[in-house]
Amino acid sequence: MANVSLSNWTLVFEIFAALVAVALAALVRGVFRNPLRKLSESGKKGTAAFLLRLSLPAALILIAVVLESAPVRGFLPVRERFFDFVNAALVFFVLVFLICLADASHQAWYLKRGKPYPIPRVLHGFILAVIYLVLVFMILKGVLGINVTTILAGSAILTAVLGLALQGVLGNILAGLSLHFTRSFGRGDWVKVGEIEGVVMDMNWRETRIRDRATNMIILPNSLMASATLTNFSQPEKWSAILFPVKAGYEAPTAGVLAALKEAAGEAPGVLASPAPLAFITGYDDLGVSYLLKFWIDDYSRKQAITTDVGRLVWYKFDRRGISIPVPAAGQATRLLHVLDRDAGKAAAEKGVERTRIDLVNSAFLRSQGGERAGALILSEEESRALAAAARRRKYTAGEILFRQGDRGESCFIVVSGRVLGRIASEENGKTYSSEFRIGPGGIVGEMSLFTGMPRTASVAVDAETELLEIGAEAFAGILSRNPELAEVLAEIVSSRNRDNIESLKKIKELSARDLEAGSSKKTVLEYLKKLVQLFRG
Repeated sequence: MANVSLSNWTLVFEIFAALVAVALAALVRGVFRNPLRKLSESGKKGTAAFLLRLSLPAALILIAVVLESAPVRGFLPVRERFFDFVNAALVFFVLVFLICLADASHQAWYLKRGKPYPIPRVLHGFILAVIYLVLVFMILKGVLGINVTTILAGSAILTAVLGLALQGVLGNILAGLSLHFTRSFGRGDWVKVGEIEGVVMDMNWRETRIRDRATNMIILPNSLMASATLTNFSQPEKWSAILFPVKAGYEAPTAGVLAALKEAAGEAPGVLASPAPLAFITGYDDLGVSYLLKFWIDDYSRKQAITTDVGRLVWYKFDRRGISIPVPAAGQATRLLHVLDRDAGKAAAEKGVERTRIDLVNSAFLRSQGGERAGALILSEEESRALAAAARRRKYTAGEILFRQGDRGESCFIVVSGRVLGRIASEENGKTYSSEFRIGPGGIVGEMSLFTGMPRTASVAVDAETELLEIGAEAFAGILSRNPELAEVLAEIVSSRNRDNIESLKKIKELSARDLEAGSSKKTVLEYLKKLVQLFRG
């Protein structure tokens, strides 16, 4: 009876000693965890992850070696069989350490070269689990001499019981393996599952983690991911099409609306140039014509920001073209009352002309370049008012293109508020150079094309929310027809300016020798201005 009791106490002590050994191993690993965490924060994440992966099996080997040492063997009141298990554990942990070393080195090789690891995480974990299980059975039979056949036979019954109890867990594991084998999605892909849209952050044995646009972490069981309809916006290509519905009034020509839509999408940052944006008519109803704008992006995380830019550009292009966006009946009635109030409309128009005249007077347009009258306005007050009535006030938003270098143009722009950004591309000795300039309120761009007919010498885009006055060829020709002497003055100013800048103009490949000669000759510029007047008189 005493021997049985002693044997039981020995077994209890052996179990306790094994638990203490495992706790010590965990403690040793914990001691190194903080330094490794600091190493990771210092920017060496790959090295920290590599060492952390090896820390647990190394700690277990250390504890097993200590238990195997002679002083400890003589001190512990345990059976010799206990040290057989310690020896078996030591062999197992050494093999595990070697496997972890090889596996971590393999992963580090891919990480260092910036390549994705070719084996999915779930499949990778499954393979390691199978290898470790095989090692356990080999050590049980080879080191401890245990007949594993009996264990395997008994485990079959246990597996059946566990399978029934863990149907949901096993379903998620198998679904996870299926998703990885079929490569339905991967980490970093933007997906939509039901009403949930977000980026895949991680996937493990049981679940998939998705971060939605509100930065919430949504956890979905793998079985749901495998059974639900899933849209992957990152496969098979990174670019995705965005559909943007728009309505316009019946008074707007459909060709103009379609052109404005495609132009807006083409200028929005983040929209791909190829495939090119498309626009369609999708129907008619009581409010107006329904259109659909289709464009492509390659960064789905910026979908909302890019769509906002497209919508912003559409509004400004519609506004400048006089394209109305239909409103409900109550809003239409309010607009109709404003139209019927003719006196108010006339007063507003006169006020608008005066405002434009002041903006013209305060700008650099049509001013003397030298002499005693340097900076003085060439036009009389009456003529400046007539030009103001013919000028067109336009609103632009950031990112819109006014014109591109080399384009033909018959208008110039005066900056009333905001700012435009110009870029000049030039070539010299086979090399291409680029220079930039910014023009703020009172400045003018595009006047050389208006005065001489030369191609645009720069590309100009809107740099901020901007209001411009556009002076077209017809309005300019009207001023010249009433002031013939003005053509002489302008021809002298323009030709002199171009002669001074002839070396810079020669570097612009879009300008031909004929353009340079015509733009720097007073006679040629004067002839062009006279032809312009004759064209619009006819």
